[in-house]
Amino acid sequence: MIKFKVKIMLAVRDMTQKELAEKTGIRPPTISAICLGTIKQLPIEGLNKICKALDCQPSDLMEYIEDSAEDTPESAE
Repeated sequence: MIKFKVKIMLAVRDMTQKELAEKTGIRPPTISAICLGTIKQLPIEGLNKICKALDCQPSDLMEYIEDSAEDTPESAE
């Protein structure tokens, strides 16, 4: 699964979610969903805007964490 670290980057940059929304033009509820990790999809353009606003790389905003065995469906063999 992908874990977003936008909240951490906002803290490092001393920026609020509202300020990020204003800088990027991304709706505040979408920024909130990213920070909470509940967003289902994020267009590349949105990622570009966030990277530009926070002066960072995509890898600074997210990381891949392998799903645990109980999170993955069992194979139908």
